[in-house]
Amino acid sequence: MPQPTRSRAPSLRRVAEHLRRQTEGSAILEFAISVPLLVVFIVGIFDFGAAFDQKQKIEQAAQEGAIVAAAQPTSDLYSDLAPNPTPNSLPPVVTAVVNSLSGSAVVATAACGSPPWPAPTTSGMTWTYTMKCPTDSLVVAINRGWDDSSGTPSQAVGTTVTVTYPYHWRFNSAIQLLFPGTSSYAAVTTVTESATVHNQM
Repeated sequence: MPQPTRSRAPSLRRVAEHLRRQTEGSAILEFAISVPLLVVFIVGIFDFGAAFDQKQKIEQAAQEGAIVAAAQPTSDLYSDLAPNPTPNSLPPVVTAVVNSLSGSAVVATAACGSPPWPAPTTSGMTWTYTMKCPTDSLVVAINRGWDDSSGTPSQAVGTTVTVTYPYHWRFNSAIQLLFPGTSSYAAVTTVTESATVHNQM
């Protein structure tokens, strides 16, 4: 009479070994698929945090520039009833913005050069300074004619300082793990922040 226990035992062991190998193979495959996604996720968290941090620092630079600008005299803004193309009261504002960005490590120390700053472009009561820091463009727009139009006549006159500087995303290199050939993707976002302060002089 046959003994089923002996004939089935090797077969069950082989089946169990086969299943174990399949499980190990699927675990390796899942790990290989999930690691790039995990790397992109982690890099993205740090990158978004750095982008928000830079946004806050640019906003602080605009506030510091607006405070300095509001304390500057307005007597040199016009020359012969036309806007003065290079008022002496505005370079200190640009210097305050650059020093703030340099102090908070948004730009390297002395990356934007030093005064005298490039001549601004003028549009009405707004003077716009553009400089390379060292390769990205830092734009500081100073509007000395902001007014509080909520009342009639205007209740207050102030200065608005707008700072524009790009942020370079770092997760572009991590994305290439998932989608090779995307190195030409320009992962840059222009960050613009403004601050307004009532003129003191």
